[in-house]
Amino acid sequence: MKVLVTGGAGFIGSHTTERLLRDGHEVAILDCFNDYYNPAIKRANVRGFADKVQIFEEDLRDSAAVDRVFEAFKPDAVIHLAARAGVRPSIEQPELYIDTNIKGTFYMLEACRKFGCKRFVFASSSSVYGVNKKIPFAEEDPILQTISPYAMTKMAGEQICSNYSQLYAIRTVCLRFFTVYGPRQRPDLAISKFTRAIEDGKPIDKYGEGNTKRDYTFILDIVDGIIGALNYEGQPLCSIFNLGGSQTVSLNELISTIEKAVGGTAIINQMPEQPGDVPLTSADVSKANLLLSFKPTTHIADGVPKFVEWFRQMRAEGNVV
Repeated sequence: MKVLVTGGAGFIGSHTTERLLRDGHEVAILDCFNDYYNPAIKRANVRGFADKVQIFEEDLRDSAAVDRVFEAFKPDAVIHLAARAGVRPSIEQPELYIDTNIKGTFYMLEACRKFGCKRFVFASSSSVYGVNKKIPFAEEDPILQTISPYAMTKMAGEQICSNYSQLYAIRTVCLRFFTVYGPRQRPDLAISKFTRAIEDGKPIDKYGEGNTKRDYTFILDIVDGIIGALNYEGQPLCSIFNLGGSQTVSLNELISTIEKAVGGTAIINQMPEQPGDVPLTSADVSKANLLLSFKPTTHIADGVPKFVEWFRQMRAEGNVV
């Protein structure tokens, strides 16, 4: 299969690309290598497979550029991972998130329609659930109120996928990721920031009392779910799945796990609760288990040391992470 991976130089995208290549697919990536975080990290991510894929260095906010990529590569399927990520930055720059995450997704699906690509996997987010009082979160739960522009754009992306499935018979699978972590994780995310600070003897910002909880999911487990979604043939034509680690960990527990992996003690800079953050995420993955054969196996105590090992290797090679 010819698969186009958007955001293929990023954290999830580069791991997904490697898996697709191992599975024998022909792969191209579309990535603008922007400076949301150090582009050198993304260049390092693709170094191991750059000679095995086509790399289109384009911005998905440019509809003409997207069309050129489709015309050149002619994908059978798209795995759409590219997006502006992060709850807190979306509050500061909502228009950028709307342009990238909503209009960019629209341009990708329009290109699928125009060029006859009938399979589309969309990276959504657990943030769409907002402050959900029912635990664990299930795909059938009503989405009544998102609490950040980022979450809103992901909810809109799911609706665009639904439209294109209904109107143009494009199979779309929306994956609600629950706090993905592991080697190559973005430097703005908690595990990366905390590891860097503890390693360097600097304070970490801890928002609130440390009782907020997240369902952390190791990157290779997520990739298994993405591949399951790529191959999914069920009904309805637009489907939604949770991909989580089924292990809800508090912020305090996370800090303790990182301290153990690094071999240091965190210096805490106590901060107030952060607007836009949900208090808890917890995934019901029974649907993905049944229909995508999704079975997360990596516990946080095993996954965090794998990240720390990668982090130290990157630093040893002179990369800024």
